[in-house]
Amino acid sequence: MSRTALVVGASRTLGLALAAELLRRDWHVIGTVRGDQRTGLHDLADVSEGRLTVEHLDITAPDQITALRDRLTGHDLDLLFVNAGIAHANVPVSEVTTESFTEVMVTNALSPLRVVEALGPLVTETGTIAVMSSRQGSITMNTNGGHEVYRASKSALNQLMRGYAARHADDKRTLLLVNPGWVRTGLGGPGAVLEVEESIPGVVDTLEARAGEGGLHFVDYENQPLPW
Repeated sequence: MSRTALVVGASRTLGLALAAELLRRDWHVIGTVRGDQRTGLHDLADVSEGRLTVEHLDITAPDQITALRDRLTGHDLDLLFVNAGIAHANVPVSEVTTESFTEVMVTNALSPLRVVEALGPLVTETGTIAVMSSRQGSITMNTNGGHEVYRASKSALNQLMRGYAARHADDKRTLLLVNPGWVRTGLGGPGAVLEVEESIPGVVDTLEARAGEGGLHFVDYENQPLPW
């Protein structure tokens, strides 16, 4: 049976690898990019034999979210995966400007939930809605400090998803907050312990293992539950 995924934020690194891994497992994929520049996702689409469609979306622009929803009306999605994350300087919160704080919070927490709210209705009643979170969103696991605003944004993301789940308590769909691990990307940095090729297959294994389970789960790329 053909399965269809919408991967929001698929132009590079984790999102691009996620789209590629889903294609390898015979999914049809709709992937979004920001702006009009050619990306790795376009290259992937060229060799996908028509199974990958590229759409444009800046998740911080509500009108673009609405426009994408309108363009995709009539599609049945088995998976909606929202991949978004930025981090500014690793400094104490007292040194963070209001503008920087706002940008990180809007990008990492508010905008993903706007996407979930707008595009979630396209997901089938037994499908999965997943958002890329982080172990740094766990309040319980914050024993070392650092990266305060990024941590706060991912904690806010987790809290907003809990609110969404509570408002949809009778929903049969599976809701996932996924920690991909500490991955060597522009965000994770060169000191990270995982390559993208080690993380993303595990993420997709987790998505497929949790499909049809229902409820909200905060898990890592090895399908292990994480504390809130």
